[in-house]
Amino acid sequence: MIEVKDLRKEFPLSKQQKAEIQTTDTVSVAVDSISFTCQPGKVFSLLGPNGAGKTTTLRMLATIFNPTSGTISICGHDSVKESELVRKKIGFLTGSTGLYGRLTPNELITYFGDLYGVSKADQAIRKEKLYDLLDMHDFQNKRIAKLSTGMKQKVSICRTMIHDPEVVIFDEPTSGLDVITAENIIELIKECKIQGKTVIFSSHIMSEVDLLCDDLAIINKGKLLFQGTMDAFRANMQETNLTAEFIRIIRNS
Repeated sequence: MIEVKDLRKEFPLSKQQKAEIQTTDTVSVAVDSISFTCQPGKVFSLLGPNGAGKTTTLRMLATIFNPTSGTISICGHDSVKESELVRKKIGFLTGSTGLYGRLTPNELITYFGDLYGVSKADQAIRKEKLYDLLDMHDFQNKRIAKLSTGMKQKVSICRTMIHDPEVVIFDEPTSGLDVITAENIIELIKECKIQGKTVIFSSHIMSEVDLLCDDLAIINKGKLLFQGTMDAFRANMQETNLTAEFIRIIRNS
């Protein structure tokens, strides 16, 4: 479970940045006192336009950033006071994470499995299942530098999942990928839900949200505009489809 309460994140502004945006403020507020809860066995979608604060929020959940104020509890552990415990509980997938090109997928995933203290027997079982799900057997022993973007994303997914995390955080996991690779990732998210994991993901693709989402939050300029179930969102829509309703909410904020 993820519990977020009054979460706020500020970044200091340099003199040059203040001049560029013509402000006297000393900080930029990326996330402005938002609260939400993600339940086990459900998929929670965090939506918003570019610059809304989605990635900053997810990076705070993943303990990459500390909040300026507010709290994050993951599986009952405080993300700041118990960050090491939290990291063992989560898997975080982002498109900006680099992979070491001179290793093979097998070597890289083994390395991360060892870091998490996963036994060789459990690693073998999990690799086999993930390789089947993501169709990775043909390139598991090729150098990562020679793999396509979609193949590299699959390697990143395996690295994210090798320790069987209770909480999985996906930051736009299908962005820029081909249809087949994107479908593999969607199937993985469905599998995580079946296994009772807590899943939170951000996406610009409303068809994915429609297909996967149980609960959602919409943020813009760091502020929470909607938080509730997908059924409640649909029941209160003023437009004819999810994309149009999302745009309406953002424009009216």
